[in-house]
Parts: sequence; C-alpha cells; structure tokens
Amino acid sequence: KMKRENILTGSPWEDKMGYCRAVRIGNIIEVSGTVAIVDGEKVKADDAYAQTLNILERVEKVLEDLNAGMKDVIRTRIFTTDVSTFEAVAAAHATFFKDIKPTTGFYGINQLVAPEYLVEIEFTAIAPE
Repeated sequence: KMKRENILTGSPWEDKMGYCRAVRIGNIIEVSGTVAIVDGEKVKADDAYAQTLNILERVEKVLEDLNAGMKDVIRTRIFTTDVSTFEAVAAAHATFFKDIKPTTGFYGINQLVAPEYLVEIEFTAIAPE
C-alpha cells in the first residue's frame, strides 16, 4: 500500500470541510484550489497579477514540504471571476513556468468563495522517485 501524506495549513476550513492543502501518494501530488492571501497592501482585491504570484509563491513552499518543486508541476487549472485578467494572470504564471510549461486551463467562473478573490489555482505534480 502506498503511503499517503497530507499537508495541512491550520485553516479552520480543513476540518469544517474535510480537506487539506495537498496530498501526496507515491510520487503524485495534488494541490487543492488555492487563493491568494489578500492583505490590501502587496496583494489587493483588484490585482490579479499579485494574487496569482502570491498563490504560486505559497504553493512552491507546499511542494517543497513534499520534497518536490515547481519543476515537477505537470498541470495547473486556473479559475477566475474575470477573464479580462488573462494577460496579468498569464504573466505571473510565466514567472514560475515559462521554461517548465505544464499543461493548463484558464476558466471563467461566476464567483469564488469571497469577492476579493479574482484567481484560484489547482496544481498536479509528479515528484521525483
């Protein structure tokens, strides 16, 4: 049986909803939909670029906790409440993935869990054996 590793962040929603930030089974890692930490200073509710960068920086740390890295990401799924943010989101995504080039999708949706979130991203990675 393959070992399962759950990465928890301490969010109260992890127990309320029954989920974790990431799961690793074998060398497969799935990262839950992740939104930015909107602080109103560095990351604003109207700045899709900053939100995307914040998500990527935080997920990079999650992957490191699982002995993997952004170079191991094979797919991202990007959800936005405003498809006109595509250029900004794409530019931030490219800061991490310009040379790695995972598969991706960019989806316009009605809303995310709170109005200050413009972007949510899910990740799949295959870690080194």
